[in-house]
Parts: sequence; structure tokens; C-alpha cells
Amino acid sequence: MSDISGLPARRAALQMIDAVLHRGETLETVERNALRRIRGPADQALARAIAGETLRWLTDLDMMIDSAMKKPLPHDAKPRSVLRLMLAQWLRLDTPPHAVIATALPLLTGGPRRLAHGVFSTLNKRDGLALPDIPTLTSEVEFRWGDRADAIAAGIVTPPPLDLALKDWTQTAERAEAMGGTSLAPGHIRLPRGTPIDQLPSYKDGDWWVQDLAATLPARLLGPGEGKRVLDLCAAPGGKTMQLAAAGWRVTALDISERRLGKVRQNLDRTGLQAEIIKANALTWQPAKQFDAILLDAPCTATGTCRRHPDVIHRIGERQIEEQAELQNALLERAVEWLPEGATLIYAVCSLENSEGVAQAESVGLTQVPITSDELPDGLEPTEDGWLRTDPGMLADAGGLDGFFVGRWKK
Repeated sequence: MSDISGLPARRAALQMIDAVLHRGETLETVERNALRRIRGPADQALARAIAGETLRWLTDLDMMIDSAMKKPLPHDAKPRSVLRLMLAQWLRLDTPPHAVIATALPLLTGGPRRLAHGVFSTLNKRDGLALPDIPTLTSEVEFRWGDRADAIAAGIVTPPPLDLALKDWTQTAERAEAMGGTSLAPGHIRLPRGTPIDQLPSYKDGDWWVQDLAATLPARLLGPGEGKRVLDLCAAPGGKTMQLAAAGWRVTALDISERRLGKVRQNLDRTGLQAEIIKANALTWQPAKQFDAILLDAPCTATGTCRRHPDVIHRIGERQIEEQAELQNALLERAVEWLPEGATLIYAVCSLENSEGVAQAESVGLTQVPITSDELPDGLEPTEDGWLRTDPGMLADAGGLDGFFVGRWKK
């Protein structure tokens, strides 16, 4: 059975989907285990695509499955999971129905296999069966994301393009042309999804690194460093550390994870940039000196990354949001202690949740420095209150961007 072409990719996709939905694991984490037995990069990419499309369209796929049954399957029933990935392949990845059946039904045996075959065949015979233009979000997610929910849903239909951050902003136009990309801001290049990173010009020279445009905005809002000291709090994997070092800041990069700090060191070595690396728990660590600025890119639910990590739509609920908000509040209190009068604080989260964004910002007892439109890429505007909020529905015509909340203060 394992010799069936394409079956290992479907088995891996099923493992990934179940781990996300039934054990609350992140898609990124479970990928490492699910894909390790798949040698070919094409099959690995297929498994990722099946899992990703299933999670993007999960609510709509479930409604289709339920419409073809007299009695709904339990949410965690294996035939439901297999039917989800079957429909995702057919309706989103244009896999012919006969190939869907041949590669998915072997995941089941006996009655469940016959059930899945029957439901899929019923749906396959319906004229004009199609998914809606944008994914249907759960009522809980729609409530949390408010009047931007439809725009965000539209923004997660297509996985994101590849964004690069340049070490030298003066080369933006030249490098964008050489790479066949576009630029939405100085120091930024956008390339089509799937571009092989290690084959791009100047990869080994360390002239750029991969970083979503939205993720570059918090460090951009600090401006040139001119030799001043900045703490990159919760620094891994290092994109903002490199931005700050390239902008002339003397950077201290702190993170609690030695494994993730290893990635920071690798990135600094490749780019030739310098930073002091400290492994410590920010809730107990005490710096020897204060800083001219602190950038706190706080741990969060990461719901703003839903276009690249659709698992967050289904894994994250009020419990996870409350836990992260409590940690963010504690980290903000620590950061404020380490700033002298006149120093700058930037707080950022890649989250779409109010509890992690504006609610945290409103608790900071410092003088707000409103973010202005001339500090942002064309097409982005600060809120009326001077915060920055981005989401996957913004800059849609240019490929979109991740969701972030950013606030700025002076002490």
C-alpha cells in the first residue's frame, strides 16, 4: 500500500491536519515529523499544500461533507479528515477525482473507507459544486476580527509571496530589477512564492534575509541608530536584530530559547552584522545598563500570520489569547523599567487580537509617539489613535502582508 504513488504525501497531510485540529500543535512543528519520511521535495511541497488548503477552507469543506450525509460525522472522525483533504485536493489543487480517490481511500479501511468513497462520489456528481470566493470563518473568529474579518479572509485565500529585507537600502531598485521582483518600500523586495532562496543573487554574501514586509515595520519606526544602544527583546529568529544592526544601532539581542538564538547567530554570521547575544528569561533578567531604545516583539498567538500559517485560525481561542496577553503585559512592565528618560519603546505583536494589541498599548504608562503615514509604505495608514495595525486584507493588489499591531512611546 505504501508503494502507491503519492500516498505518503497524503498520509503526511492527514497527520498534520489531525495534529493541528485534535492536539493543538502548530503546523510548523508537526511538519518536521510528518515530512521526515518523504524524501522528494515535490512530495513534501504537495503534503504542505494539501494540509494548508484544508485548513484554509476547513469550515466550507465541513459544510460540504455534512450536506452529503444524513447524520454528521464527529469532528474528530478519521473519515471526515480524509474527506477534507480529498475535497481540498479536488477543489483547490485541481487534482482529478480519480487520482484523489486512488491516493486518499487507502488511508482508510472497511466501513469508513466505503463511507468516504460514497460521500466524495456524491459531491463529485453535483453540478457546479465549488468553494466560495473567500473562506468562511467560524463565528468566534469573525467576532474577534470584527469588521475586517471578510477582508482578512480574502487575504488568506492565496499563500503569501516571498519578501526580502535588504542590508543596504540604497541598492533597492537595482536589486529588485536584477531579481525580477518589485519593491513596496526602501530596503524591501517582493518575489513570487516558491522562489528558491539559496539560488538568488548574493544569498551567500548575506546582502538580504527573508522577512515579511509587515514584520520589518516595527524596527523601521525606530529610525537610524547612530551608535545608540537598543535592546531587541524576544529577538529570535533575528530579522529585527539584523535590521537594527544594519541601521547603525548597537544591538543587544535577548531571547529565552538557545535553539532559536542559534538561528540568530547563523543569520548574523551570514550577513556580517554584529549584535550582543544573551540567552535569558526577560521576566527575571536584569541589564547592567539602560538602553536608548527597546523593541519588544512580544510572544503572541501569531494570528496575523494566518495566510502562511492557517492553523492559527483553528488552534487559537480565548484561552490562548488570555495567556499571551498576560505574558505581554509582564514583559511590557519589565521593558519600561530598563528605559531612561527620553528613551523610546516599540511594542509589536504579529496578532490580530485586540487583547494583544491596543489593549496592551493602552496600559503603557509612557508618552505615546504617534506613528505617521510618511513613516509607512504607500497604501498603509496609522489608526486615528496613532497606532499601526496591519492585516492580510491590506495591500491585497500587491500580494498582501501579515497582520501586526505596533505602538511607540517615549519615557
